[in-house]
Amino acid sequence: MKFFTNLTVALLLGASFAHAQTSLNLSPTGKVSGEILDEKAKPFPFVNVLLLNAKDSTLNKGLAADENGKFLFEQVAEGQYLTLVSMVGYRKEYSKLFKVENTSVTLPATNLQADIQSLSEVTVVAKKPFIEQQIDRTVVNVENSIVSAGATALEVLERAPGVTVDQQNDQLKLRGKEGVIVQIDGKQTFLSQQELMTLLRNTPSDNIEKIELITNPSAKYDAAGNSGIINIKMKRNKSYGTNGNVNLGGGYAKYGRGNATATINHRAGKLSSFISAGAFLNKGFNNNSIYRKIPFEDKVTIFDQRTERINKSEYYNVRAGLDYFVTNKTTVGVLVSGFRSEFSNPFGQTNTRILNEDLSLQRTFRTNVSNGGKQNNISTNINLKHQFDDKGKELTFDADYVNYNGNNRSELDTRYAKSNGEQDGNPEQVRNNMPSNINIGVAKLDYTQPLWKGKFETGLKASYVASDNNMIFETKLDDWTLDPTRSNQFKYTENVNAAYLNYSGSISKKVKYQLGVRGEHTHSIGNSVTLNQKRDRNYVNLFPSVFLSNQLDTNNVINLSYSRRIDRPNYQSLNPFEFYLDPYTFQRGNPNLKPQYTNSFQLVHFYKNFLNTTLAYSRIKDMIAGELPQQIASENKTFVTSDNLDNQDNFSLTFSVPIPIRKWWTLQTNFTGVYNHYNSIYLEEKLEIKQASWNMYANNQFTMKKGWSAEISGWYNSRAFYGLYAARPMGMLNAGLQKSIWKKKGSLRLNVNDIFWTNRFRGRALYKDIDFDVRSEWPSRQFRLTFTYSFGNQNVKGARQRNTGSDDLQKRANGGS
Repeated sequence: MKFFTNLTVALLLGASFAHAQTSLNLSPTGKVSGEILDEKAKPFPFVNVLLLNAKDSTLNKGLAADENGKFLFEQVAEGQYLTLVSMVGYRKEYSKLFKVENTSVTLPATNLQADIQSLSEVTVVAKKPFIEQQIDRTVVNVENSIVSAGATALEVLERAPGVTVDQQNDQLKLRGKEGVIVQIDGKQTFLSQQELMTLLRNTPSDNIEKIELITNPSAKYDAAGNSGIINIKMKRNKSYGTNGNVNLGGGYAKYGRGNATATINHRAGKLSSFISAGAFLNKGFNNNSIYRKIPFEDKVTIFDQRTERINKSEYYNVRAGLDYFVTNKTTVGVLVSGFRSEFSNPFGQTNTRILNEDLSLQRTFRTNVSNGGKQNNISTNINLKHQFDDKGKELTFDADYVNYNGNNRSELDTRYAKSNGEQDGNPEQVRNNMPSNINIGVAKLDYTQPLWKGKFETGLKASYVASDNNMIFETKLDDWTLDPTRSNQFKYTENVNAAYLNYSGSISKKVKYQLGVRGEHTHSIGNSVTLNQKRDRNYVNLFPSVFLSNQLDTNNVINLSYSRRIDRPNYQSLNPFEFYLDPYTFQRGNPNLKPQYTNSFQLVHFYKNFLNTTLAYSRIKDMIAGELPQQIASENKTFVTSDNLDNQDNFSLTFSVPIPIRKWWTLQTNFTGVYNHYNSIYLEEKLEIKQASWNMYANNQFTMKKGWSAEISGWYNSRAFYGLYAARPMGMLNAGLQKSIWKKKGSLRLNVNDIFWTNRFRGRALYKDIDFDVRSEWPSRQFRLTFTYSFGNQNVKGARQRNTGSDDLQKRANGGS
């Protein structure tokens, strides 16, 4: 399998290098430039411009005009040409014939005129690439990917450049750093980290339009998020009239899965509305092997554990929204969404052998685990947008209320046996229920105004979060009896008030800048009711940000940015109580966790809007490290917890290159190299880890005749550290085939993910008396078939996109720091 994986990666990279080398050796020197104007003779940005061969009008090159309506074709061979300028809703404009002789040709300005009569006949066929690099973010266009059809949000994130999914510890990383803020439609998700991963595993990709990766947000964004923001944008209404789509899918990965989604949009006059609903049913498995050595008083005890679990999940969601256009400049909107998620493990069993140092058997035990849970969510948003004029002066207001209500349960039955197989002692039977409730209220006001030769932005925001988790732990003697030593109620409240100032302008035509500062006041109280422990924190922080952009020439742009950010501990990590997995393994919270602070620097180079290179450095103070293992050697017990490490230095280098190899074949490659340096005192001993790692993603898209298209993609993560765990390399290869049917209103997609089943976790933790070896596997190799049908008017775009006021809050309930 390793041979096939390495061979595939080599072929994917080799195609890009071979193409690049050919291009360097055979590059013509001619250039063609021009400018596009609208009916009012103002620059018309992002218009499609095609360079056609004069002989037969075939396509030579194509591009989109920049934000100033200007375009430039480079490396044009000698010959005669003409240009075609087109835009939805406007008449096509052809230029006169002109000749290129390895010189620069400047064409007269092209004026586009509206063509209202043709609107009903226009069909947009342009297709965005799966990975799109914008000036301040990387965009993953999920709806354009064949292999993403029928997948989950988490499976799509695995293929996003710079994103690492740690299935073993339920964590997300961006450019090798933890502390990622996950948003859905600009709203942060407030769940535990485990619950967040469960939500992403159960969210169908067919509901997703795109995923945005924002690695260095400005002062306008909340200061939380050490490594940046992952914003998942769900599909929304894009057309006038009535339209919709239906999506049905099924898959197999040892067990079956199925999904169905439907959306109906209506836009007419001053009203725009939509409603969507979906369901996702899944059955899977998770197998783990843990081999650990525990030294104590000149003896070593070895635990050799094998865990097999079967899991089932159901996920149902509904979203509805209404926009009312009061005037041409004022819009009022309402958005309501909710989901219901249920999961269960009908079969879970851990078989453990306890060995002496010479591998002779001491005893064995078997733990049967039955657990499950449910979670309900309701989110409401009221928003207002008012434009004072056409020059960019506007005011927006958002008010949000979000509620999460759930209950997790588990039951453990452990039976011991001597080395000869005889029963050893009485069985241990325990169970627990943990109802939880989270309420979030947010109000946000933003104001934007042109000022001098730039743009001024300012805003206020207030948020309040109240979380209540009550663990009820019972032990079975003659009957189920409450165990007060393991039961615990934990309440957490947090109020954050923020204000920001942001100004962007230009020093010259080529040099632009943006300066910002954000102030946040935080007051939080963590209260363990059972233990009578309360932690009250009250602090104020300033978070500056600086962005500089220099247009060196027509081909090269350099952006430099700096920002300071904060990550507050998630609510569950602050809970000081213990959550048992088996009699010898548990998880413990840490009420003494402090916030971590990050200073980030980023240098980005764009070449011809083609090659994107990003060099980044960050230093994290009081880094929050999760899933740190510790041992109680005298009792042969092991637990994991979160703690603050002193410092982490992170360097990363990212390349993003879209390569049009042929007219019918496009290759997108992304490469990220990371160097992490941890330096701290942990368990009263110096901890220093220096680790270089890298990950690579390549996506091939093929367009064929008669409505057929195909996709082959793959990713690879090198050896890397996850906390104290040194993980072995991981990767996967995917392939998909698509056929358009019914006049392109429908499509069938067949794909297989992780063809060679190489996406498995293998890792080891080795520090002081901690010696762990962990292996984990899940149904990563999957076969899926998806059917999509769109109905109604799909042609004219018109709905507005909006973020809500609670966009910064909902992840830490999901457990992200």
